[in-house]
Amino acid sequence: MGWGIHMGISEQSLRDMYLDLMRDILINEIYKDPPMKPVRGKLKKILGGGKYEADQSFDVDRRTLGQDWPSVAHSMIGRKRMDNLRLAVSSVVENGVPGDMVETGVWRGGACIYMRAILKSYGATDRTVWVCDSFEGLPKPDAAYVADKDDMLYKAADVLAISKEQVANNFRIYGLLDDQVRFLKGWFKDTLPTAPIDQIAVLRLDGDMYQSTMDALQALYPKVSPGGYVIIDDYHALDSCSQAVHDYLKNEQPDEVADIKEIDGTGVYWVRQSA
Repeated sequence: MGWGIHMGISEQSLRDMYLDLMRDILINEIYKDPPMKPVRGKLKKILGGGKYEADQSFDVDRRTLGQDWPSVAHSMIGRKRMDNLRLAVSSVVENGVPGDMVETGVWRGGACIYMRAILKSYGATDRTVWVCDSFEGLPKPDAAYVADKDDMLYKAADVLAISKEQVANNFRIYGLLDDQVRFLKGWFKDTLPTAPIDQIAVLRLDGDMYQSTMDALQALYPKVSPGGYVIIDDYHALDSCSQAVHDYLKNEQPDEVADIKEIDGTGVYWVRQSA
């Protein structure tokens, strides 16, 4: 008899305790790090103010909604989008939806680390977490994609370009760097079409731009299993991102109805009904 069961603690309770703690550490509600002070003015200029214009101190409401760029935390997606990710991964494991976990655009790796933690908490050894990123920030806008013509996120490379080695080390800190974690380095247009991913149970897109979102959808969406989750991180934050989603569904999945659900006023998700 295991220690937890002997003490009257159920397996689910132990899982919840572990995953609650992992979430709170990954978004750093534990030590409450402030937004990035040195780049606040630059980020405000690049992004036009709005949701990233924050006081230079920890704000629990902003951190809950993923509306600041943490100086220390390993994820900027906030509590509500973390909870949505937990719902998605737990659901596909419990319901036997086949496929791997994929995130395109990972920053410091926090969301991918959380997916690996959730799989570990279930003892799921037959799924891989794919960590897909350039690890060099965002690309300059391609003139072929009109929706990206005014995008300036590439100028924030000093903030957004986290090396593959640093992300891998972040996994290692939590004891979660193993053979169920695979890295796919490069621009999405080059890496995703030939990615050795057979089936996807959770697809989380955080590429910000129209092209990055479209490249990921074209290469990976057909691999999402029925019952699998599709999560779009910046759907309401960036018009180019939501436009790519609707252009893709209209032009390449015209017979599919995506029941898009809200997460926190920024991100959305839906469950794929057919393949």
